[in-house]
Amino acid sequence: MESIDIARQMVSIASEKQAEDIVLLDVRELVSYCDYFVLMSGASGRQLSAIADTVEKTFKPLKIGPRHREGDADSGWILLDFGGVIAHIFTPEIRSYYKLDRLWENAPKLVSVQ
Repeated sequence: MESIDIARQMVSIASEKQAEDIVLLDVRELVSYCDYFVLMSGASGRQLSAIADTVEKTFKPLKIGPRHREGDADSGWILLDFGGVIAHIFTPEIRSYYKLDRLWENAPKLVSVQ
């Protein structure tokens, strides 16, 4: 499965789990360690966990799993590193603190779901 397909599936899962402010960024021209970032917000730690767990469960039967998982619901931020795609799942407060949307504002937005 191509990185773009994984990224688009993550967007779909996030939308189904009612994540907010979902953004798919093409960072291929900006960084060497991945192709796409998927940024999203969840209202609570419980929602962050539900999104992250559903992403992992969706790709597991395809033998695609995160190389690394960092953060947890209590921290207000979970990162899933799938190699070509990195998902950042934040509470709104933590997302506004880190300002990744602003940091990567030069990256083309392929998807933006409010």
